[in-house]
Amino acid sequence: MSGTKATAMMSSRSPTIKRILREAAEISNSPSRDYAAHPLETDLFEWHFTLRGPPNSVYSEGLYHGRIVLPPTYPLRPPMFRFATPNGRFEANREICLSISGHHEETWQPAWGVRTALVALRSFMETEARGQLGGLETTDEVRQRLAKDSGAWTCAVCAKSNAEIIRDCEERCQGPDSSSSDVSVPQELNMVWKDEMKPEEPKEDEKATQDTLEDSELAEGFVQTSPQASAPMSEPVGATPPQPRQIASLEAPQNATPAQQRVVQPTAAHHQTTDEGTPLWIDRAIVVLVVLLIALLIKVLCGL
Repeated sequence: MSGTKATAMMSSRSPTIKRILREAAEISNSPSRDYAAHPLETDLFEWHFTLRGPPNSVYSEGLYHGRIVLPPTYPLRPPMFRFATPNGRFEANREICLSISGHHEETWQPAWGVRTALVALRSFMETEARGQLGGLETTDEVRQRLAKDSGAWTCAVCAKSNAEIIRDCEERCQGPDSSSSDVSVPQELNMVWKDEMKPEEPKEDEKATQDTLEDSELAEGFVQTSPQASAPMSEPVGATPPQPRQIASLEAPQNATPAQQRVVQPTAAHHQTTDEGTPLWIDRAIVVLVVLLIALLIKVLCGL
């Protein structure tokens, strides 16, 4: 972002500019012995930082310089990080992929700031690259050698070496304790960091878990069919079922299943309808009347 654009945004006094200025003032008023950071005078969205390597590690003697690029929608979106000093953990002058960077916006929270990101970035140096974007895999000897040489590294923009920048921070600190002790990596970032250190679980476990869930669902479906099949047998004694159902239950055997009872029910209803529609005595009466009419007709014809 150019200086003209930054100046135009400053004149608008947007919430993003106010947030950046407030963070810059907070870091300046509460310096730390372990890191320093400030925005450029020509571009508030580009910061330069210098930090010590994490203690009790191969980077403990190192002083590392880098850049932070804030997005226009900061702090709604996370910043991007680049190390300028060779360190053996991250590639120089290349964006690095971390849970606090723009490559993982889902883990970023607007409540975090540049100071929180620096503390987390310092902690992430102890993790392994494992093919991470911008990560490097090298030996501890190389990292220790780079750490010893890092103090003399000089930024062309800041016009100071890493050792001079950290020395100024130490002089500005009021007490013997570093103010960074009050700043810790948020729990969410700790969780992501631990997940990055764990080896990836084999996909066979995920498949086995999915198969187990499917088997459980099938088992539950099988169990649920039992109450449905025995539902007709568990009706209340005082309830009066419909008439067709009563006839079916009388004609069906006692040990018949509900499916067999449903088959018997339409047959019984069919017989009942046939018997009630055409009684047998009506058929016989019709036959007798027809015979009498024929005999009467023959008698009349013979009399003529």
